[in-house]
Amino acid sequence: MTTTETPVSVHDDPASARDARLRSAAKDHLWMHFSRQSVMEDGDGVPIIVKGDGHHIWDSRGRKYFDGLSGLFVVNAGHGRRRLAEVAAKQAEELAFFPLWSYAHPSAIELAERLASYAPGDLNRVFFSSGGGEAVETAFKLAKYYWKLQGRPTKHKVISRSVAYHGTTQGALAITGIPAMKQMFEPVTPGGFRVPNTNFYRAPEHADDLEAFGQWSANRIEEMIEFEGPETVAAVFLEPVQNSGGCFPPPPGYFQRVREICDKYDVLLVSDEVICAFGRIGEFFACDTYGFVPDMITCAKGMTSGYSPIGATIVSDRIYEPFKHGNASFPHGYTFGGHPVSAAVALANLDIFEEERLNQNVRENSPAFRATLEKLLDLPIVGDVRGDGYFFGIELVKDKSTKLTFDDDESERLLRGFLSTALFDAGLYCRADDRGDPVIQLAPPLTVGQKEFDEIEGILRGVLTEAWARL
Repeated sequence: MTTTETPVSVHDDPASARDARLRSAAKDHLWMHFSRQSVMEDGDGVPIIVKGDGHHIWDSRGRKYFDGLSGLFVVNAGHGRRRLAEVAAKQAEELAFFPLWSYAHPSAIELAERLASYAPGDLNRVFFSSGGGEAVETAFKLAKYYWKLQGRPTKHKVISRSVAYHGTTQGALAITGIPAMKQMFEPVTPGGFRVPNTNFYRAPEHADDLEAFGQWSANRIEEMIEFEGPETVAAVFLEPVQNSGGCFPPPPGYFQRVREICDKYDVLLVSDEVICAFGRIGEFFACDTYGFVPDMITCAKGMTSGYSPIGATIVSDRIYEPFKHGNASFPHGYTFGGHPVSAAVALANLDIFEEERLNQNVRENSPAFRATLEKLLDLPIVGDVRGDGYFFGIELVKDKSTKLTFDDDESERLLRGFLSTALFDAGLYCRADDRGDPVIQLAPPLTVGQKEFDEIEGILRGVLTEAWARL
């Protein structure tokens, strides 16, 4: 450097200096979830999100993005709710922590009462956890234990659907129907069996009759129960709208038939609503949307809109009955299950849902969201638009006439090599996913409407048009 040059220090720009420090620290120390660490090692690292407000987020370099996935199907009431932050601070000041191990505290009691009031039928008992995977783990263990208490210890197997995601703990992983997520951890907990999902776009049977396809899909559950033996099957785990694979809604009559099958063979039905609960489909619990009463509901995510972590397994009186009397206990729990701060935030978040009628907003505007996304069907790369509520998937194809999908290498180049980055650079945070066929998933905060639908469609149209040109 010559003496005539003026050195520029990052300290002249505090934001820039902080960004550089964070990127360096992330590279050296942070292990991200479900992510390739090589992304951190190469180039400029990963985006660092520093702020959220409404349906927007900002990165450490000041760029603004539309949060088209509510964080991770979580921030249902939107970002930047000062009210929820203040409730959290007040509760932490009063009682920051106490476990639910032989003791209770007011916010957990009140939240359990609130959740039971929303739940259908006789689902009146709430077992808290720290998140959704733990809620599923709880339901799995409870199902097996319940049948042992009934004197039927051979009922331990569980049935779920192909490509379905139910969590990553060893038990929940046995229920998850994505082989590529399990191979490296095998042997997983035994007892998980798979049946077809409700992807009507790729229906192997009754491709011209949605209701008949739904009955066919449900009957595969009965077929599996009979094949394995009803005396060995404890429960069926189903999401109201299946997430992985790209938002598969249930055909008409599907869940009524599943309920009938479970009752016939004395098998518990678990509605996994970690994503679908708390307004994502337009009700507090999506089983109400589709008209069925499960034996258990698992939920998390939108319960606090992500302002504090919590999960819950909501249980019917029938399953709780053996624990009401005598010495029986459920030897299971989590240190932070029903955390006082999280429970207080959940109560305030649910107040916002009721005051601002967020569920009703979803019900009223979901048809418009669908119609706006369906405009993209004029693009040669868009094969299908599906979903419900504020939860939609867009399946991408090579050939619309044959529904030909992309092979693994093409999917790698399309999703990870281009779409994920291009959509983000265009100002839309969403999910490009290839756990099944390649899809783009959208699940914006429940506060948005037509203006935001148009914004999403416009960004998608531009990026998908470029993607097709590159192909």
